[in-house]
This record gives sequence, C-alpha cells and structure tokens, in this order.
Amino acid sequence: MRRRLINSTLAVVLVVIAVFGVSLVIVETRTISSSAQERVDSEALRLASIVDSRLISKEKISGDILRDQVASDRYARIEIPGRKPIQIGERPGGQVISATRPGEQGEKVTVQEPKAAVTREVGRTLLIIAAVALLAIVAAVLLAVRQANRLASPLTDLAETAERLGSGDPRPRHKRYGVPELDRVADVLDSSAERIGRMLTAERRLAADASHQLRTPLTALSMRLEEITVTDELDTVKEEATIALAQVERLTDVVERLLTNSRDPRTGSAVAFDLDEVVKQQLEEWRPAYRSVGRAIVSSGKRHLEAVGTPGAVAQVLAALIENSLMHGGGTVALRTRVTGNQAVIEVTDEGPGVPADLGARIFERTISGRNSTGIGLAVARDLAEADGGRLEMLQTQPPVFGLFLSRTPLSRSRDHEADDKTIR
Repeated sequence: MRRRLINSTLAVVLVVIAVFGVSLVIVETRTISSSAQERVDSEALRLASIVDSRLISKEKISGDILRDQVASDRYARIEIPGRKPIQIGERPGGQVISATRPGEQGEKVTVQEPKAAVTREVGRTLLIIAAVALLAIVAAVLLAVRQANRLASPLTDLAETAERLGSGDPRPRHKRYGVPELDRVADVLDSSAERIGRMLTAERRLAADASHQLRTPLTALSMRLEEITVTDELDTVKEEATIALAQVERLTDVVERLLTNSRDPRTGSAVAFDLDEVVKQQLEEWRPAYRSVGRAIVSSGKRHLEAVGTPGAVAQVLAALIENSLMHGGGTVALRTRVTGNQAVIEVTDEGPGVPADLGARIFERTISGRNSTGIGLAVARDLAEADGGRLEMLQTQPPVFGLFLSRTPLSRSRDHEADDKTIR
C-alpha cells in the first residue's frame, strides 16, 4: 500500500510538472527572445537619435565618439549618405538578433547581438525550472511517504488488533488515528472486543458456576446410587431410586437456571410455592452428609409459608448456604423460617467461629473466601436470589447468620395493589 500511494502521488506530481513545466519553458523562451529583441530595437533607435542630433548640429561623428553608446557584446553599423560606414564592435557570426532604424537625415543604423546570449539565458532559466521541478518531486515523495505511513501504519495496527481478536485476546486498544474512516473501524473493533470479552467472561463464569453448583448434587446422587448397589431390600431400592430421580430433576433445574442466568441474570420465573417443601427437601438431601461428619441439621420457625420465587433457585440458594456451613462452619446447622412485613425469611446459621469482620462486607463477592475455597458459591446464590426479586444478606457474622428474603406476594399483584392504594388515596 505504501508503494502504491507513493507511486500515485509521484505520478500526479510528474504530470503536473510536465504540463506546467513545458508551458513555462515555452513562455519563458519567448519572453527572453522578445526581451532581447526589444533591447536591440531600443538601442538602434537610441543610436539613430544620437546620430540625427549630431548631424543636425554638424558635430563630428566617429566610431570612437559613439562607442560608449553601444553595449560591449553588440555590433553597430552606421551608414551615412556620402560617408564611409561606421562600425562599432566586432560583427558576430552565426545567428544574430538584428534591428535597423533609419534616421531623419537619411542615415541608417543597424544593431546586432549574437543569439548565443539569448540561448545561454534560456538555458539558465531551464536549469532554474528543472531545479524547482526536482525540489517539487522530492517534496512530493517525502509528503507521499509521510501520508503513506500515516495511512498504512493505522491499517497495520488494525490488522494486528483483528488478528489479536481472532487469537482470543479480546482486550480493546482504544487507539485512534485522526482519520475518520480508520477511527470508525477502530471503534467497531473495540466494540467487538468488548462483546467478545463479555461473552468469554460469561462462558468462564458459567463453567465455574456449573462446576461449583453441580458438584454437591452429583455427590449426593452418587451416595444414593451407592446405597442402592449395597442393599438387597426392594423397598429401600425403590425409596432411594425415587430420591435419586428427584435429585436428577433438581440437577436439570440447576443447569437450566445456570443457562438462564448466563444469558440474562435478571430473568426469573417466579411462582408461588410452599416454602416448607423446599426446606424439607434440603434437609433430606443434606442429612447424610452432615451425619457422616458427626453433625446435625435441623429446621424451626413458622410453618406453612407461601413465598414467591423459583423453587429450584431457592433450593440452590439454600444448598449453597448449607454447604457453606458444612465446609466452613461447625456444630448444628439450623434453618429457621419467619415473616417480616410482606416477606418470608429463611435464616441459616451454625455454631462455627463465623466470618472475619474484614470479610463480612465482601462475603458475596466472587473469589472472596475465608478458607481457601473458590469463593463462587455465595456469589452464585446471591445472583439466583436476586433473579426472582429476592435478596440474600448476611445478618450476623459471629455466629454466622444468613438471611434469604422472599416476597410473599407476586410482583405483578403487588404493583396492582400499590396502584389501587394510590388511587384510593
């Protein structure tokens, strides 16, 4: 591209020089020739006037007297009737520029100048024009090189940026070049880089969330299947198989929720459901794990509560809190349900040492963990809770108390009641 820009610029400059240079040479040549002819004519006329005045005043006329009136590079011949011609200077050979003027007393004055002087002057003019043309060509080449670099370098940068995007590096460069068209391309590439970065982040987040959220249910499912393989009682097999199928359904719901949140974390499918069923399900699922480490998990509080949300998502939030207590807490884990205002609250607490004060405000941030875990579980739980209009908070750090707040009235119905209240007021 650089070579093409330089060649095209140089071609344009050469065409301009050829058109205007030739015209200028022709004009200058004619101007110099005309100027030389005018000088010779003027000198012949002036010399004739001097001879006329001397003839009228009957003064002496000779070559020595008139020599100072003729330029050293010119030749003059004065023909006076009845007298011998007077010659001043050396008669030039070859081509000459000549001018003849008659006088009032019958004399005739001829002045000649060698044309070589005009040729030399034309040559000097041509050299000047050629030097100017050469300078113009050099300046044009330098300008073309600069312009080519100005255009080619950004294109090279943009090509490198596109190649970097293709190789999986989505960092935008935010570099502009002062050329509107190139800046537009840079804007598009930066926008694409940001979109690709968000997509890659969402994919990595989905992979991390999936691995974290599926680990415990898969472990529980494998424990159920192990119990099926070691028992010979048909009733036990049926019971464990039924529980295993229920866990498979919950796994399917977990995957669907993760996929939904990866596309749009604000999308929820809230419905009214029995909170006792979800709490009971979690107790049954986690009791074997707690029993295996010599701990207990219990529930208390208000019963027969109806909450609004996605049962599978609420179950996953409780599972994350219960798993967090299993891994980082101690003693008995208690799930307590209560009502505050128009919200149903599930509190999860244990008898462990709690959360350090410096981590309390950041406990729901990703990668934040007090005991070298992934730090993903509570962040995912908070996202799941907020997707259905609820919220997850840490109510107390020592002992640790987490609270899951859920609405008891569907959102649309709640908004209708608010509108009715406003109308009544």
